[in-house]
Amino acid sequence: MKKLLFTGLLLVILISFSFTGCSKEAADKASVIDTESEAEAQTIADTSDELYIGVYCLGDLEYFYDHKIGLQAAGEMMGVKTKYVGPPDYDINAMITAFEAAIAQKPAGIITFGAENSLMPIINKAVDEGIPVVTVDGDVPTSKRVSFVGTGNYNAGYLGGEKLAEALNGTGQVAILTEPGVDLHRERERGYQDALAEYPGIEVVQVGDTKADPVHTLQVVNAILQKNPNLDGIGCTDAVGGAASATALEEAGLAGKVTVISMDRDRQVLEKITKGIITGTIVQKSAMMPFLALQVLYNIHHAAVEITTDNAAADISLAPNFIDTGVKFVDKTTAQYYIRDL
Repeated sequence: MKKLLFTGLLLVILISFSFTGCSKEAADKASVIDTESEAEAQTIADTSDELYIGVYCLGDLEYFYDHKIGLQAAGEMMGVKTKYVGPPDYDINAMITAFEAAIAQKPAGIITFGAENSLMPIINKAVDEGIPVVTVDGDVPTSKRVSFVGTGNYNAGYLGGEKLAEALNGTGQVAILTEPGVDLHRERERGYQDALAEYPGIEVVQVGDTKADPVHTLQVVNAILQKNPNLDGIGCTDAVGGAASATALEEAGLAGKVTVISMDRDRQVLEKITKGIITGTIVQKSAMMPFLALQVLYNIHHAAVEITTDNAAADISLAPNFIDTGVKFVDKTTAQYYIRDL
């Protein structure tokens, strides 16, 4: 009987120690979790004063509204400060001035619209002062920028050319509206030309310069229509060309008789698509450009990926060389989903 009592008591003691051990282990785990949570919270708090600046031109264009919301969304998600600066029109000198002011604020990184190669010296200056720069939408590949995030412009133009040719059943006279002085538009035009060259029945009769100006473009389209009365289609590398083409065709009584493929998602373009005046448009994922660009810059400062045994000594960056955000063809069946209330 005593032996049984002793055995029972021993079991109680062992069970008690077991529960005590489990409780201690659970407490230790909880302490580790709490410590990690505190460390994580501290890390987030430490980044709240980091500033990332977007430097642009053409800020008044509806197109760049998406860049503004993409930059803001990225900042909110990562818990950092963001700022959008630059002139409202295509004024490169004013953009460079805004860039200089951005450098003076010593931000953690700069995101910039690589409008043209003349921005190379100011981009290099920022990088030389320890401020990484990511170009978006347009690239300055000869600069010291760490990465480019945006549309593969040749591919966008090629898709536009294919859609124009398909709408014309592979035959007809077409014009291309572009901005020959801007690198990214030259690439889009090259894509258009190469795609259309695949169709022997299509002839490119004229290339017009929009200069990103609606009034000027309307005059250009009217002149093209007068010179080419048998014109069958117009391919555009910007939204200005698409909107002006629609207006010119309506005024000339040719709406629906000349196929128009536009670029981007401006409200006027999308509304003309829903009315059948513009056949479709090549839409960029514009908001994703600054969104992903900020992540690239953030990773440069905070990611710990051992690409080599010593990334600094190996002179290797955590930034990808190029991110193609892609494009989407939008026609009457989907245009309504792209219209924003600004």
